[in-house]
Amino acid sequence: MLAVLCAVLFLDALDVSMKGVALPDTGAALGMSTSTLQWVITGYVVGYGGFVLLGGRAVDLLGRRRMLLGALAVYVAASAVGGLADSGALLLVARFVSGVSAAISAPAAFSIITTGFAAGPVRNRALSIFTATGATGLALGLVAGGLLTELHWRLTYLAPAAFGLLALLAGVVLLPRSAPAPSGARRFDAGGALTITAAMLLVVYTLVEAPNVGWLSARSLLSFAAVALLVAAFAVVERRVEAPLVRLGLLRSGPLVRVAVGAASLLGPWIGVLFLVTIYLQDHRGWSALETGLAVAPVGVVGAILSPVLAPPLVARFGPPRVILAGQLTAVAAYVLLQFLGPSTGYTAVLLPAFVLIGVAFTLAYGPLTMAAAGAVDAADQGLAGGVVNTAFQLGAALGLSAVTAAYATGADVMDGLRSALVVPLVIAAIGALTAVRGVQRARTA
Repeated sequence: MLAVLCAVLFLDALDVSMKGVALPDTGAALGMSTSTLQWVITGYVVGYGGFVLLGGRAVDLLGRRRMLLGALAVYVAASAVGGLADSGALLLVARFVSGVSAAISAPAAFSIITTGFAAGPVRNRALSIFTATGATGLALGLVAGGLLTELHWRLTYLAPAAFGLLALLAGVVLLPRSAPAPSGARRFDAGGALTITAAMLLVVYTLVEAPNVGWLSARSLLSFAAVALLVAAFAVVERRVEAPLVRLGLLRSGPLVRVAVGAASLLGPWIGVLFLVTIYLQDHRGWSALETGLAVAPVGVVGAILSPVLAPPLVARFGPPRVILAGQLTAVAAYVLLQFLGPSTGYTAVLLPAFVLIGVAFTLAYGPLTMAAAGAVDAADQGLAGGVVNTAFQLGAALGLSAVTAAYATGADVMDGLRSALVVPLVIAAIGALTAVRGVQRARTA
């Protein structure tokens, strides 16, 4: 069961990083402009970020196994369509649908683990293994994408479709059956679903587009105002309906809010750095896509090796808040080190130790963040907790990428833009560390 769930998360993470390497070949084959081509990545992020909170609640109400297998089936079909697409428009639709399917499969996999393993060391170890595959997928996606693109760009879609099909078939056999919520608890909150999904779609879209149109442009400001109105409308709806989509008290939970901030501040800087390092190594240093992927791979390798064996005993001894703080401080140290990256800096002087530190940071913080989320809510809300955490990861990724893109654009050349942009991940990681300090303080007084 755990292997199937890890395969699901690995696919989700792989999809985030694999497709970027193939973008030049994809655009040339389908006649897509540079501005349109970015939506191969953006479309997935918008679909994922827009529907993940709704997906998490649907998992709780309609059954975890049913929703996971259904989402996997949709992912396989969408990936196959993307790999066979003969037009840019069809590819972008497939990417959006893939993101929506991941918005359901990720919280479903999370909730199956948190309800299928007894709370304590066993569940913590399972979550550590689970999250290690996510970190590995993010890092190894560049390597796999580079290898597959050397053969043909379509394989970056068809290979995940084949892998997803194997996971789907294994899931049919190995995943335990779960009953949906009682019929009386399954009344669908249409107003809440409509307003929160619209708000999430708009906020992710706005974060992605803001660097292109300007953060203070009329379009961006109006979009953020519309998001605020939609969130306010969602709060009004949830207070009035008998069976709300989300209990507002849950979103006011201090531990869950700190987990969300921690998740956003952990993944956001790394996605931003991944973008910057790719530009630095390929455009400035002339490295190939495969060489770049191999250079970044230590992040995933360190996470894959250390997470299952290091995080559980540390959590058992010190508790999640302290381990999360150690991870966030390690991330800050990594991004401080990256400030010394120069035009001809040797790989082993700055990048390699920084990537190792980032891998350690994910080892210490990624799994314990999910453990803290699982412990913050009851069993009936585990899918929603998974949705909140994954929403935070996606918003963090969108914000991190948008912020570094905007900062990079202010530079006169690659290195000038890089120096400005590398400050952004450091600031975001520092916010995560300060939030983790608050979590430790609250744990001491609890």
